[in-house]
Amino acid sequence: MSNRRKPRASNAYRSEFLSSPAWFARRARWFRKQERLGRPLACAGCGWPATRDQLELHHLDYRGVRFVDGSWRAFERHDDLVPMHPYCHGLLHQVIDRDRVLSHHRGRRVASAMALAILQRRMRELRETS
Repeated sequence: MSNRRKPRASNAYRSEFLSSPAWFARRARWFRKQERLGRPLACAGCGWPATRDQLELHHLDYRGVRFVDGSWRAFERHDDLVPMHPYCHGLLHQVIDRDRVLSHHRGRRVASAMALAILQRRMRELRETS
């Protein structure tokens, strides 16, 4: 098992699913539910407010992503998706990729939570020193 981000060319999830109608519909449903719940949009990494167009959604679990009968299906639970600025999302993956424990010896949900805590701490420290 690896939580490392695979290159786009060798990763059907990144090269196909994330550009599929199923993902765009699921993404739209996630933002609508946030709005319905009255939750303001903000990046989970840096905490800054954002619009839906400024955010990506990080998967804590891929079990809801399926390829069935020749097309992608998006059955992710609402809490399996975490909003992040693209920059913060990339940093989160760097933390996971560069840490042997997070990239190989933890489940994806735990690795993501630990990496997110590290990223949040670093972002807080940056704000305090600037």
